[in-house]
Amino acid sequence: MGVERLPRVLRISRMYMTRVQNSVFEGELSGADLMRLRGALENVIDKERDSVIFYLFRAPYEDKVVLGSAKGEPSQFL
Repeated sequence: MGVERLPRVLRISRMYMTRVQNSVFEGELSGADLMRLRGALENVIDKERDSVIFYLFRAPYEDKVVLGSAKGEPSQFL
């Protein structure tokens, strides 16, 4: 992620999800919120140089396992 775009990407991501680690966010989003988030990020990133990866989990899902200390704790996934 380009240094000039990173703060904007972080700010947008925090509007929808919880930061759990550097450059890792998790949250439970509605379909509409996911579309808004994707649209906002697409307007900021340089598609030639940057990447944003979404992992979509459908309910029901198994409990998550954390090794070490959990950071920024909601347990929802995006």
